[in-house]
Amino acid sequence: MNTQTEIPMISLRGISKRFGAVQALQGVDLDVGRGEVVALVGDNGAGKSTLFQLAQRFYDPESGVIRVDGVALTSADPAEIRERMAYVPQETVLFASSARDNLRYGNWLANDDEIWAAAAQANAETFLRALPQGLDTYLGEGGARLSGGQRQRIAIARAVLRKAPILLLDEATSALDAESEKLVQDALEHLMKDRTTIVIAHRLATVRSADRIIVMDQGKIVEEGTHATLSAAGGLYARLASLQFDA
Repeated sequence: MNTQTEIPMISLRGISKRFGAVQALQGVDLDVGRGEVVALVGDNGAGKSTLFQLAQRFYDPESGVIRVDGVALTSADPAEIRERMAYVPQETVLFASSARDNLRYGNWLANDDEIWAAAAQANAETFLRALPQGLDTYLGEGGARLSGGQRQRIAIARAVLRKAPILLLDEATSALDAESEKLVQDALEHLMKDRTTIVIAHRLATVRSADRIIVMDQGKIVEEGTHATLSAAGGLYARLASLQFDA
């Protein structure tokens, strides 16, 4: 449910960003309330990933102000900003190390009890316990010993261990088969509870239940609303939805 308060968890005002000759964002205004689930949709190059990068302060905008919990990012330590965020990407980066160390990448202070609890929430406990040496099992370069769905569930367990109030999801199920997608989607739904969540959505079926859907085009917000209202409006979202759902 949308539980916006007077001070949004994330606030963007007049945000513009250029990369060379490419205008990635143009005058974007967006508030995300506490506990709200907001989906960003639009074609490639619309500016969705740039918003994620700015929110984590990998870059600063050319103009405008971004605030997290009322504090301007330019006034905060980037490390502290990122501690308040958990990120689940499309492609999970795993290290040539043990399962334990790969999971503890989300929180290096986590003990085994906390790791197993996070694994359970991420639907990862069963396959982790089946590994030859459990958490001590070497996962291989890039997690070569795991399937795509298993790697994604490790990324979700990392996000659980971070205990961060803000969750950034870059369509974590986009490259999975149907069975793996169901396990990952169930894990994500548990992870999103009691967190402020922004989702980059490539497949619109995954964000029908979002509190708000933000439609971006050429660096601007062109529509916003629920799946039902946007589908009925006949705009860009309705056209994208028609293409995907008819297919």
